[in-house]
Amino acid sequence: MYLQHFGLRHPPLGKETSELWDDGAMTQLAERFNWLLQSPGIGLITGEPGVGKTAALRNLTKALNPHRYQLIYQAETDFGRIDIYRGLARALGIEPAYRRAQLWRDIKERIHELADSKQVTPVWIIDEAQNLPPEFFRDFPSFLNFAFDSRDLISVWLAGHPSLAQTLERAPYAALYSRIQVRVQIKPVVERERFALLIQHALKSSGCQHTLLADSGMEVLRQASKGLPRQAGRILRTAMRLAVPKGFNHIPDDLLHQAIAELQ
Repeated sequence: MYLQHFGLRHPPLGKETSELWDDGAMTQLAERFNWLLQSPGIGLITGEPGVGKTAALRNLTKALNPHRYQLIYQAETDFGRIDIYRGLARALGIEPAYRRAQLWRDIKERIHELADSKQVTPVWIIDEAQNLPPEFFRDFPSFLNFAFDSRDLISVWLAGHPSLAQTLERAPYAALYSRIQVRVQIKPVVERERFALLIQHALKSSGCQHTLLADSGMEVLRQASKGLPRQAGRILRTAMRLAVPKGFNHIPDDLLHQAIAELQ
């Protein structure tokens, strides 16, 4: 209802957004993402919940050539390490073995086959990686050891909260930390001017043709969302729904405050 009312193609800052706002951060991430495509290894991307990590990676991977890269996305991480590898095996078209040793051998043989026979590199994105079990962090470097550790055959992105980076810096995970080739931190958009540009881009790309927020409303939204795109989007969409029965074609500040209260 509110989409039609405001003339929008899709919700602003929603999952349907295909044109991500970029003032340089996404370009930097894209550059590093391509590094790991050309030279497979481990990448680490961290940021607060709702800052846009998954959206950024989703946007980057949609252009991957399926004849050169096999994309594997895994977000179910709050399980044992065997379950994580079984998920990888299934994504690679392998029936998971019961024992971990055989499971590892089967997966690594499949990765070798993809690299040598099909010239395909798996790109494994592990989302919510802060929930991975400690045992996974400890033995993952051994899993990545191919051909006497002389070849890198899979690109892996660990995406998670800031606590993930802190965890990996601990001594027990030094072997994994030393293998991380790329580190990217996505930060909330807290500066006034940058936040305004983010919201203006989100509204324009969703089809909005006129100004919805006063400067004071933009500041209310910035402070309430703490610069997190997901939260800003939730507040905006709630305020738009509240505006429809009132017949408003803009969002007054008091409606924003009401939306914020409803989401608390």
